[in-house]
Amino acid sequence: MAIPADWLDRIRLPVVAAPMFLISGPDLVVETCNSGVVGSFPALNQRTAAGFADWLTQIEERLSPQAAPFGVNLVVHRSNPRLEADLAIAIDHKVPLVITSLGLNRDLITAVQAYGGRVFHDVTNLKFAAKAAEAGVDGLIAVTYGAGGHAGLISPFAALHEIRQIFSGTLLLGGAVSTGRQIAAARLMGADMVYMGTRFMATAESLAVERQRQMLLDARAADIVYTPAVSGIPGNFLRASLAAAGRDPDDLTPPGELDFGTGEAKAWRDLWAAGQGVGAVDDCPPAAELIARLRSDYLSATSGGSSLAGF
Repeated sequence: MAIPADWLDRIRLPVVAAPMFLISGPDLVVETCNSGVVGSFPALNQRTAAGFADWLTQIEERLSPQAAPFGVNLVVHRSNPRLEADLAIAIDHKVPLVITSLGLNRDLITAVQAYGGRVFHDVTNLKFAAKAAEAGVDGLIAVTYGAGGHAGLISPFAALHEIRQIFSGTLLLGGAVSTGRQIAAARLMGADMVYMGTRFMATAESLAVERQRQMLLDARAADIVYTPAVSGIPGNFLRASLAAAGRDPDDLTPPGELDFGTGEAKAWRDLWAAGQGVGAVDDCPPAAELIARLRSDYLSATSGGSSLAGF
């Protein structure tokens, strides 16, 4: 296993709370980190670079001395005009973890690693994983079938096996992981950590609006639609949110231009991403309470592991 050694005495559960666009903010990051889970947020959740810097300062001031590391997500795609400014701010604050998506940037990887930070990159197939591994990232996030937002179509079983053949760094699994037992299962399958988004969307500290929370509570896996119609890249979204916005959930026509939430973000504000793990979401507790429950469930599963051999 390849969880960073300097993280081991600071995390209580092998989980990264995924950076969710328009959902993850300082409160969620602070509560997850102080409870022993790596918290993260997209830089673009703050609408200006100055606001992003302010959020970093707030988070740093509120973290306990033994808190888990925190991370920020930077969209590397050319549609993001703030990448250079946000990267400079992240470097200035020495953000422990930078999560990159929608493109690779070797200069970014070098700059973050130069101050001792780590770069995790999310991938949806082996081709992207190989490119990121060759570029020298510290971790790969396998965003597999059923993950919320932009996701791949590969089974987690196949993804973890194939990526591990070419990558020895930190390997995370994203996709429909919502319980402690599922975290344990991911570890048994070869993941070092899991990348959990949808379950943290339904917490007291998330920025989700009330109607969004209710849709999460009401939804099951069958209520998730995989479509390119929101951003131009296939992803998983709540069917009810598409219908409520007047969109046909079964219309797979992509928009004329790619939209990764770097503009007005109306699509992402009204059309809500979620993964197939929504079936395990039945309440919206404080993040600390959720993490305690996940840890108890995880420890229960792992302590009983020896019984698997005897069925």
